[in-house]
Amino acid sequence: MAGARAAAAASAGSSTSSGHPPPQEPGLGELLEEFSRTQYRAKDCSGTGGSKVERIEKRCLELFGRDYCYSVIQNVNGDICGHYPQHIVFLEYESSEKEKDTFQSTVQVSKLQDLVNRSKTARCRGRFVCPVILFKGKHICRSATLAGWGELYGRTGYNYIFSGGADDAWADAEDVTEEDCALRSSDTHLFDKVRGYDIKLLRYLSVKYICDLMVENKKVKFGMNVTSSEKVDKAQRYADFTLLSIPYPGCEFFKEYKDRDYMAEGLIFNWKQDYVDAPLSIPDFLTCSLNIDWSQYQSWDLVQQTQNYLKLLLSIINSDDDSGLLVHCISGWDRTPLFISLLRLSLWADGLIHTSLKPAEILYLTVAYDWFLFGHMLVDRLSKGEEIFFFCFNFLKHIISEEFSSLKTQRRKSLPARDAGFTLEDICMLRRKDRGSTTSLGSDFSLVMESSPGATGSFTYEAVELVTAGAQTQAAWLAALSERETRLQEVRSAFLAAYSSTVGLRAAAPSPSGAIGGLLEQFVRGVGLRGTSSSTL
Repeated sequence: MAGARAAAAASAGSSTSSGHPPPQEPGLGELLEEFSRTQYRAKDCSGTGGSKVERIEKRCLELFGRDYCYSVIQNVNGDICGHYPQHIVFLEYESSEKEKDTFQSTVQVSKLQDLVNRSKTARCRGRFVCPVILFKGKHICRSATLAGWGELYGRTGYNYIFSGGADDAWADAEDVTEEDCALRSSDTHLFDKVRGYDIKLLRYLSVKYICDLMVENKKVKFGMNVTSSEKVDKAQRYADFTLLSIPYPGCEFFKEYKDRDYMAEGLIFNWKQDYVDAPLSIPDFLTCSLNIDWSQYQSWDLVQQTQNYLKLLLSIINSDDDSGLLVHCISGWDRTPLFISLLRLSLWADGLIHTSLKPAEILYLTVAYDWFLFGHMLVDRLSKGEEIFFFCFNFLKHIISEEFSSLKTQRRKSLPARDAGFTLEDICMLRRKDRGSTTSLGSDFSLVMESSPGATGSFTYEAVELVTAGAQTQAAWLAALSERETRLQEVRSAFLAAYSSTVGLRAAAPSPSGAIGGLLEQFVRGVGLRGTSSSTL
């Protein structure tokens, strides 16, 4: 298990070879401290803790405003959803004049707010379909799965059952409005009404693709169905949408990730467990261009499974289709932010969204907005060793290559047929001495992912000189991919540095191997945050 710690140390050393710690976003430490102290609740934003949350939300609005014109869906005191931001950002268009002319919002915020209020009871815990990323005019949304009978007929009792009987489950209950009571009084038309509003909201946001990460068709607690999903809606209300069932392990599985010294390679989910009944189901027209054998998904380890699902999501949003995408799991605060964050960071690394944000700034926005303000229970997850939050940002080392670049898709669409330079595969076949180190992350451009033992190595810009004169576009593309790797490594390094000084080392004690402590201890020494002779925190 020492391999994980050694790999992290090597990564840290190469990404900050000058010996200086990675740049930190002001307030990132405070954010992680607050995140590791308590779960965010919109109605608790008062007092000392409330002022911290207000600063966090204000900073998020500032960072969104750098590149986008946006409106705000008001959720003061959690009136709409108790674990969504008080100020929910609706991105309308990029703030540059060029993009403003290219993509203009067709959504009226007042109507959107009305649809949100009407549709919130359709989904688990009231976590309605919420747009969080804007890419090429398409909305990438997140939510929880569909609510079942148990929740529709009593959210208070449902929350108690769903949480396994935790005392604070009762505090999650939302006030029952007169409209809710009216809906619940009609057994025959209940699902038609609430799911009808949900469908109207999806259509208003031009969402066509719905990616369901649940490993179950319906979530069962104590023998009772407590949630449902689009794929098993008996009335087939969601038949007009393109439904993808891409089952992905829940947060409990990440206890095994921690127990294996944070090694995701070789870690395979047990698909034979009794509660796992949702098969992988993806329409053929979405898989034909990905060169992935989807029939083998149950044999993939955690790295390969996450990589392949991310490739699928990226291919959907990079298609010529103008439709948006919804990603959800059960409650929408573990697996959902994992993939929303990876999508946001991958597109940012390609220079396609949040174009003015620096690595430390996009890290802050992703941690604060995608995880903290949408209710991820970091305190609970850390106490159980379910470190899906850490996995997300540590996983960035596995998506640095061109396979995950959206620039590759755009390049294929724009290159003329006569442009016949060296392909990326041709350059990878160059002699070793022309490519540079096969393992160093400090090379000018690296194609290797730490998870791919069979991958070829990296090469320097000398290789680009071999590209023919008619292929300058390829050289520019390769330079952009090099920038992608650098940017993602900087985000990962900044995260590990901040995590080590706040959450990580304090959470290390229960681990028999000292996994996270050892990993982060080597990291902070490698980036110059602590001298080799200093005492432990």
